[in-house]
Amino acid sequence: MATEVKQSVEQTQQTQHLTMIQAINDGLKTVLEQDETTLILGEDVGKNGGVFRATDGLQEQFGIDRVIDTPLSESGIIGTAVGLAVNGLKPIAEIQFMGFIYPAFDQIMTHVSRIRMRTMGHYAVPMVIRAPYGAGVRAPEIHSDSAEAIFTHMPGIKVVCPASPYDAKGLLIAAVEDPDPVIYMEPMGLYRSVREEVPIEAYSVAIGKGRIRTEGKDITLITWGAMVPLVEKVAKQMETNGISCEVLDLRTLYPIDVDLIAESVRKTGRAVIVHEAPRTGGLGNDIISIINDTAFLYMKAPIERVTGFDVPVPFYSLEQHYLPTPKRIEQAIEKVMDY
Repeated sequence: MATEVKQSVEQTQQTQHLTMIQAINDGLKTVLEQDETTLILGEDVGKNGGVFRATDGLQEQFGIDRVIDTPLSESGIIGTAVGLAVNGLKPIAEIQFMGFIYPAFDQIMTHVSRIRMRTMGHYAVPMVIRAPYGAGVRAPEIHSDSAEAIFTHMPGIKVVCPASPYDAKGLLIAAVEDPDPVIYMEPMGLYRSVREEVPIEAYSVAIGKGRIRTEGKDITLITWGAMVPLVEKVAKQMETNGISCEVLDLRTLYPIDVDLIAESVRKTGRAVIVHEAPRTGGLGNDIISIINDTAFLYMKAPIERVTGFDVPVPFYSLEQHYLPTPKRIEQAIEKVMDY
């Protein structure tokens, strides 16, 4: 269904050929133009246009009151955004790297996620926290973390993660329009790796809805973010070996698309989950529980996970060994198929 909607949009709207970082920039520009209560704040987002140039040109166009350079204080950025949000604005807070988000953990956990409940619905926190994440770009230490599981375990916060330029713009607009806080994870490894047709006009990709990237009948491969192109590549290779893989891109990590997962696994009877975050406590564990709850009697083999290891992301000379590889994914698929 998501593919059909996308094709319909592209047939009726003028498009532009963008990378993911360009699509994010275009999405930010779109929401700033649409709603004067929307603003951006973060380290280097203004004059420098962000460390990855996601906000390039926006301060020049919208002014220093709406694209705001902040001090180097993640806790201060999020705390300020909370104050802005409860007073009727829609802040988009940038954390330069997900590994830098930990000083803001207290603000996110004790305020961002709870104000709607704490005030019995009198106040909402319509804010977005953008956080580039992931290894494979040869960044320094604490720049490559994939910490989504921390935030999917915070009731009150939604977590999204695009894997394409089209979804990047659409999910960003949806996140800004949402009345509740959203963590918007940006896979750094995909920022400039691929281009895609993206509508010039505003559109949204529904939060809470995943997408079937590749149809298949033998096994379901479940992933998100930077792992999606890798898994698609492996699925194509397995096709030559006579194994038909269905690839699911979750897009939203909370609330997760339970129906999409259940329907696919009931069809194939087999599943492999791929994510770059550590294995222990990773989101893959929750997905296994979803499959057990909704499709257990359809299973033909135990579920396999291909993940990062239970160590901090290593320095760049070793980070490729840390990340899931095509060989590890192929081995997991073969193990499930041979069960």
